Amino acid sequence: MVHVVVVGSGVAGLTTALDLVSRPGVEVTLVAKARLDQSNTAVAQGGIAVVTSPEDTVASHVADTLAAGAGLCAQDAVEVLCGHGPSAVATLIRRGVPFDRVGGRIALGLEAAHSHQRILHSGGDATGAAIATALIGRLATSGITVRENTTVVDVVLEGGRARGVRLLDGEELPADAVVLATGGAGQLFPCTTNPAVATADGVAIALRAGAVVADLEFVQFHPTSLATPGNHLVSEAVRGEGAVLVDEAGHRFMTDLHPDAELAPRDVVARGIAERMRAQGGTPVRLDATALGARFLAERFPTIDAVVRSQGLDWSRDPIAVTPAAHYAMGGVRTDLSGRTNVPGLYAVGEVACTGLHGANRLASNSLLEGAVYGTRVADAILSRPFGAHADFDDSWGAPLGLDVRAGDEAFGRTDLQQLMWDAAGLARDRAGLEEAAAVLAGWAPPAPIDAKSAEDANLWWVARAVVASALAREESRGGHFRRDVPEAAPGPVRHSTLTAVHHA
Repeated sequence: MVHVVVVGSGVAGLTTALDLVSRPGVEVTLVAKARLDQSNTAVAQGGIAVVTSPEDTVASHVADTLAAGAGLCAQDAVEVLCGHGPSAVATLIRRGVPFDRVGGRIALGLEAAHSHQRILHSGGDATGAAIATALIGRLATSGITVRENTTVVDVVLEGGRARGVRLLDGEELPADAVVLATGGAGQLFPCTTNPAVATADGVAIALRAGAVVADLEFVQFHPTSLATPGNHLVSEAVRGEGAVLVDEAGHRFMTDLHPDAELAPRDVVARGIAERMRAQGGTPVRLDATALGARFLAERFPTIDAVVRSQGLDWSRDPIAVTPAAHYAMGGVRTDLSGRTNVPGLYAVGEVACTGLHGANRLASNSLLEGAVYGTRVADAILSRPFGAHADFDDSWGAPLGLDVRAGDEAFGRTDLQQLMWDAAGLARDRAGLEEAAAVLAGWAPPAPIDAKSAEDANLWWVARAVVASALAREESRGGHFRRDVPEAAPGPVRHSTLTAVHHA
């Protein structure tokens, strides 16, 4: 019997767990820090990108992903995603995901940097919720042991390999393999579209276990969140349907900055908005969707429409104020194409992982597909060789930078850390700001994990230090990483960044 612990309840964790338990001789425990339906997957709006139309091709999806990734995508990872996407989506449909249809055929939408309509959605703008609901609904009869509201603190290591996880109360869950599927790190910043549970737990846990992490400097800021408390996401699909961005004078400014205007890559649009906000004294820009009409907005984007109207706004009549917000982490725990890390028995999948798929900037709606495609690959890898060293782990990205994780003695609050990261490692960075942030973080002491919040704050401290170190090391601007002091991409071969924690006795 093979025992596997999966940490996380988004599309990546649920897919991995369901695929594993469907095989004979496998027992799975799924651990969720909060409720099962609290994940980045559950709040994802835009959709899932996959080739289903005869007018579209896998090669085109690959090309679009590579172009968005600003030269840093690992092509083999991209080809796996796009090539296996149709079968992964077929599995989601078989598991009960009700994608929207028009005339009996699956409806297809368009999002930024896609050359074809290939975005599947459900409930208009509730695609992630539909996926989460369908997969969670499968758990009751699956035989998977579910632990909700359970905080994993660390991986248990024996002889250098993962042999289970340690929980907040000290309990240990033994396992032959551990899968980290903990999602993103949006709570590193004060403005984020991520839910409260996205506190970078998996990357911090992996760092403490000796895993290599990669490309953490690449953070995607979604261009359009509501400029109101909570920063509710206004999906890119709204701009795909024809909404435009205007400044306080009513000028459509993105046409001045990029040939694709509002449908330029997300980092371009986000920085364009931020620059225009600075030019007008910090006042948010506005998203003008009035041409789409009230009926279309309510039917195509019911979730967004309800949120907007709950705040006393009518976006069918007036443009709504929007601002960039931290949205997605392209980097994460370094894995091969089957989710293996350099730590035997430890796997990572979904947003917490870094295969090189997204490069320096994720293509819209590739993330839900990543969880579905790579979740199956992780399950296959665990069952093909759950024991022993990961002898074929790919270390071609080079020797990792050593991150000194000695702590200071000054207590800090989460809001202090978030503001520090927004100012120094947000949409635009420079050496002076990053060095100052590194010094401040080094002087702080991560709290002892006595409850869920203190465990999260400690994880945020670990990952903030790693993000800042990675951003300092990349002396160029590329994709989601923009350095004011080095505003151009470096010439020559493109490199990934990797680092490991250096522990001191």
